[in-house]
Amino acid sequence: MTTLSIGLVCYASDEPALKQTLVSLRDACLRAHADGRLSSASLVLFDNGPVPSEHNKIESLISDCIVPSGAVLTASILGDGTNLGFGAAHNLAFKQASADLHLILNPDVDLAGDALSEALRFMQDHLGCGVLAPAVANSSGSREYLCKRYPTVFDLFLRGFAPAWLKQKFEKHLAAYEMRDMQQEEIYWNPPIISGCFMLFRTSVLKELGGFDSSYFLYFEDFDLSLRTAAVSRIAYVPTVKIMHAGGHASRKGWRHIFLFFRSALIFFNRHGWKWY
Repeated sequence: MTTLSIGLVCYASDEPALKQTLVSLRDACLRAHADGRLSSASLVLFDNGPVPSEHNKIESLISDCIVPSGAVLTASILGDGTNLGFGAAHNLAFKQASADLHLILNPDVDLAGDALSEALRFMQDHLGCGVLAPAVANSSGSREYLCKRYPTVFDLFLRGFAPAWLKQKFEKHLAAYEMRDMQQEEIYWNPPIISGCFMLFRTSVLKELGGFDSSYFLYFEDFDLSLRTAAVSRIAYVPTVKIMHAGGHASRKGWRHIFLFFRSALIFFNRHGWKWY
């Protein structure tokens, strides 16, 4: 059986969403253990939010959601009230990881009951796979396409900021960027980019890469890590691993998020190459 570590980074998270994430994670771990896939799992939750109010809330949720799993899943909390950013906090969470696999997980993800069992089965059967991406639905149940081709500036504008009528006009363009033809019911190997909301890494691969590049405070750190992973290992989209993701685009979260999005986009394109259309 496999050992698993999980990193989860919070910042003033929506309490019901975080609770559902923890409950679904616990249940998925218990299912994987019962199926003979998982021996033990440890969650490191890094709180980027203010202390002690956030810590108290998270400690209460862990007591309610994680402790009932018994010895299958354990949890600890890190954070001193400083917002380190998404990638840097995840790096601290995984630095102490010694498990076979490490899951990078968002606090707004709802795992299907058999998600981890299916994911561990795939990683056990495909030792050359360095990281796995799941099939994703949004909160309304519609399919999300979180594997992507290398982005152009126009792709990012369309997906994140364009009005609905303009997206409709360039629907085929968006479909190509979002790899909608590939993210169906078959395993797809080596998508160029996968989303950071659920990335199941072989721990040895993640340690070889050094984790996320912390110069991306928020946004594009998963794009960067995907490209670097492809240089040393294989990436797999596995549709039998199912999650629901409630995340939204930067344009819906206010001016600070828009600024961080453009700042990280600039870092990404300067490092990996500009494509405009």
